[in-house]
Amino acid sequence: MQLTESKRKYILLGIVAFIIVGFITAKVLASKQDEDFLMDDVLYQQASQLYNDGKYSDAENLINELILRQPNSEVVNYMGAVTSANLGDYTKSTILFQKALDLNPHKVEDPMFMIQFGEVLISAERYEDAKIVLEKCREWGWAPQEYPTYQEHVTELLTQIENMQ
Repeated sequence: MQLTESKRKYILLGIVAFIIVGFITAKVLASKQDEDFLMDDVLYQQASQLYNDGKYSDAENLINELILRQPNSEVVNYMGAVTSANLGDYTKSTILFQKALDLNPHKVEDPMFMIQFGEVLISAERYEDAKIVLEKCREWGWAPQEYPTYQEHVTELLTQIENMQ
C-alpha cells in the first residue's frame, strides 16, 4: 500500500493536532491542580496558625475541611489528631493518629509521634494499644535531643497503665 502525498499530510496534521490538544489539556488540568494545591496550602497554613494560637476549635474546622479535600495526607491527619486531642476528643484523635501511621508506616520510628499516640490511647482508655505503642518507645532506649526526659516519661505512662488495669 502506497501513501499518497496528501494522505501523508493528513496523517502528519492529525498527529500535530493530537499533540497540540494534549498540551492544551495538560495545561488546563495542571492549572486546576495548582489552584487546588494553593487552596489546600492556604487552609493548612491558617489551621496551623490557629492551632499555634491555641484556637483549637477554629483549627479543627479547617482541618476537617482539609481532611475532606486530602483524606490521604499524613500531615493533615496528624494535625487533625493533635487538634482533636487538645479538644478532648480522644476517640477521633486515635483514629486520625492511626490513619497517619497507616499512611506513613515510618512514623513508628518518630519518637514524638509515638509518645503522643501513646498518651492519646491512654486518654481514650485503650490501655492495651497504648502499652504496645509505649513498649515500642521504650525499646529505643534513647531520648530525642529536644526531650531529654523522654524515657522517664515513657516509664511513667507505662506505670500509669499498670495501675489502671
